[in-house]
Amino acid sequence: MRPRVGYLRIAAMLVMIAAVSIIANAQGGRGGGRGRGEQAPPPPKDVAAPAIPGVLAAGTHIELVAYPVAGTEGPIRLLDGSGVLWTERNVSHISKIDLNGNRSTFVESAEGANGLAWDSKGRLLSVLRPSSGEKVAVIYPPASVATLADNVDGKPFNALNDLIVSTRDDVYFTDTQGIYFLRAGGNVKGGDVKGTVKKVADLKNMNGVVLSKDEKTLFANHKDGEYLLAFDVQPDGTLKNQRNFGKYKSATIPNHPDPRMTEDNGADGMAIDDDGRVYTATNVGVEVFSPKGEYLGAIPIGLWGGEQNRLQKPQNLTFAGPDRKWLYTVGSNAIYRVQLLAAGIKSRGK
Repeated sequence: MRPRVGYLRIAAMLVMIAAVSIIANAQGGRGGGRGRGEQAPPPPKDVAAPAIPGVLAAGTHIELVAYPVAGTEGPIRLLDGSGVLWTERNVSHISKIDLNGNRSTFVESAEGANGLAWDSKGRLLSVLRPSSGEKVAVIYPPASVATLADNVDGKPFNALNDLIVSTRDDVYFTDTQGIYFLRAGGNVKGGDVKGTVKKVADLKNMNGVVLSKDEKTLFANHKDGEYLLAFDVQPDGTLKNQRNFGKYKSATIPNHPDPRMTEDNGADGMAIDDDGRVYTATNVGVEVFSPKGEYLGAIPIGLWGGEQNRLQKPQNLTFAGPDRKWLYTVGSNAIYRVQLLAAGIKSRGK
């Protein structure tokens, strides 16, 4: 009987290795990569960053915090500064990683979750794409779980992607058809849909969104465009004065041997720092723009595989830590971080 036990152990080990390989290559859709079934190159564990004045000191180490994880999206800092939450999409969890790299499950069941945001009451909101129908919802704490919106003008959403919640608890969010606004509904109870949604920008394939520090401007990533977009926020939540804010360094490259480079520019998640700079994840890392839209540089974080035409890149990002000076990125089933000179915004979770 001993040889049979040995064979079973070997078989079990092979299954585990295959599972890790699948997780490492699983990506999912325009918001999550290709998942072409080929073995991706391993991520670098330590990268030296270039200087970006006021943002990043030359030679600062970019650290690999976790790899592989089962899907990467929607990072958001824990409000007590102890770590980061992210959407572990392939296992339908909201997971937590503390500042020492310890991982745990934060929300056990979050089917189809993508972007995350905190509101002023300490509730965790998400855009969800479950098989039962897409929605914007409160997913934590358990006693507050509720659907905030599940349609616009009676029509279902189409691939919900990201969201940002203002200090007044107004919500902006995106899908493949545009940008939407949901006025704060503080008395949502029992899972009932209370909110009325407005489409405030009719643009295709919008991705990450973030509000300026004074919440008078909404920034939005356009994966099919050359520019990061900006809009003026009106008192009723509508948007006006759409304009090109900053030109991406990353660009779509037709006929490139790497399919990711031909698909789009990779512009995905966004964050701002306390001085109003805008940070956006693209195919060249995390691009940084001044409050006036001037291009300041790119942080090569969460970026590898380009030399093999198997680009792995950051999908989303957040500031974290007690002083909000750690910049975390998630993408390609890897979590990275780098210590910045700049600090993330204090008045909101992101």
